[in-house]
Amino acid sequence: MPESSQPNPYSQTLVALFNEFAYETLEHEKGRATVVRFRVHNPDLKPGDVLLVLLGSEVYFHGLVGRIDNGWAIATDRRGSLLPALVQ
Repeated sequence: MPESSQPNPYSQTLVALFNEFAYETLEHEKGRATVVRFRVHNPDLKPGDVLLVLLGSEVYFHGLVGRIDNGWAIATDRRGSLLPALVQ
């Protein structure tokens, strides 16, 4: 199994600003993205880390990174996501 697929016993939080966060919606509910795919620019990001997307002081997405593969990560926030679903 590639190293990036190993769970991380110490999680870190990746903070992204909404206006700068590029993502693809993989799953959505009521117009909100609940599972997103995004490009990984931090080589230290591991499964088990947290993605936090902020717009000002408001949390738009607070999800667990579940998978990283070929420079892309997938994160899930099924409870409180405010990210608009980008449906293609």
